[in-house]
Amino acid sequence: MDPQAAKLIGAGIAMCGMIGAGIGVGNIFGQFLAGALRNPSAAGSQIGNLFVGAALAEALGILAFVMGILIWIS
Repeated sequence: MDPQAAKLIGAGIAMCGMIGAGIGVGNIFGQFLAGALRNPSAAGSQIGNLFVGAALAEALGILAFVMGILIWIS
């Protein structure tokens, strides 16, 4: 296999981490909404946890994007 092709395939696989981050953020907000509808009085105390989880999932997506770009450029 050509090294250039292997590099592009590796960059594409690294970029797939962004798909996982999108799924993760969707799950976080979807499960929070389901829980908030079942117990609205407890939803207010969990907002901080919601945003921390979403921020961590997005950070992993951004990291996957940066790693893909670095593999592609190098």
